[in-house]
Amino acid sequence: MSRKDGMNYAPKHEAKVVVQPGEFVFAAAALDHGHIYGMCNGLVEAGGTLKWVYDPDPAKVEAFVGTFPGVNTAGSLDEILADPEVRLVASAAIPAKRGPLGLQVMNSGKDYFTDKAPFTSLAQLEAAEACAAETGRKYMVYYSERLHVESAVYADELIRAGKIGRVVQVMGTGPHRLNAAGRPDWFFRREDYGGILCDIGSHQIEQFLHYAGCKSATVLHSKVGNYHSPEYPELEDFGDATLVGDNGATQYFRVDWLTPKGLGTWGDGRTVILGTEGYIELRKYTDVAKSDSGDHVFWVDAEGEHYEQVSGKVGCPFFGQLILDCLHRTENAMTQEHAFLAARLCLEAQEMAVNLTPDTLRKPAAEVRSGR
Repeated sequence: MSRKDGMNYAPKHEAKVVVQPGEFVFAAAALDHGHIYGMCNGLVEAGGTLKWVYDPDPAKVEAFVGTFPGVNTAGSLDEILADPEVRLVASAAIPAKRGPLGLQVMNSGKDYFTDKAPFTSLAQLEAAEACAAETGRKYMVYYSERLHVESAVYADELIRAGKIGRVVQVMGTGPHRLNAAGRPDWFFRREDYGGILCDIGSHQIEQFLHYAGCKSATVLHSKVGNYHSPEYPELEDFGDATLVGDNGATQYFRVDWLTPKGLGTWGDGRTVILGTEGYIELRKYTDVAKSDSGDHVFWVDAEGEHYEQVSGKVGCPFFGQLILDCLHRTENAMTQEHAFLAARLCLEAQEMAVNLTPDTLRKPAAEVRSGR
């Protein structure tokens, strides 16, 4: 895994198997984003059996088989959906196609695990909500910046242990390196990727809902802009938003595609969680000018000041929990309500955002797209 390439972020951890070989069979389909490798790593490490892969692009399939030798190459998506052994389909399709693909998977009687952002429109979200309710299938989302980062998992353990009291605010930064030359064409088309708050902003909103224990939330205001990429007029390279939860907790987050070349990793992602009795700071992927490792956790509580680097010490239990949820129809990894709520809020933040790009200053993003 290249530390400078966030699109191919695919962490590996020590296996913590929850099922025996063949007990949980899954497939991978639509390999448009490199996150599919991280998704499959996590499921395999938890004991999942990766049986099939499908993508219409043979080069993508060849690369995937090189990483996961022994996987069968399907001739079509229908071949996977017709296999009664397959319980779940993991996918990292073009964002605009993730929702429709999920409907196909759920209607075939299988659970669906998609890369974020899970939708690019509220209509897609509402169709998936209806389909999940009707079929009883799962529509799970790879919100990797919490689920597949050990420092983020450790922060959850500290919060649940009562180390910082009640969470009242979550602040997050999600900077990413653009690496424009290595991006596919769809990455720069607004209709395909959905906007920066819909896309990488979804990580931030999901973290807030989880850490603060919110069952609902409201977007107070949001902004987007293209400050540095005029050659890609549909790209938003900056976005931020402020939310308030039903329990009074608040969030501010910023996401961007402005990571400088000199940084040793793809983005200096950080999270600060304020509680009534302490606070936690996560330096997820680097500690600038001090350490090129990730998973640095700092916290202050009634007992003093603390620091721990937790790489290789915590693991990522989501994947094992997801497998068991699919087998037992439970909701320990993530509730369906939570996955859909995070998706809805990022779509709402995107829709209401003020556009700060100079020639569209202060126009809502929806008006910019419609030409008003």
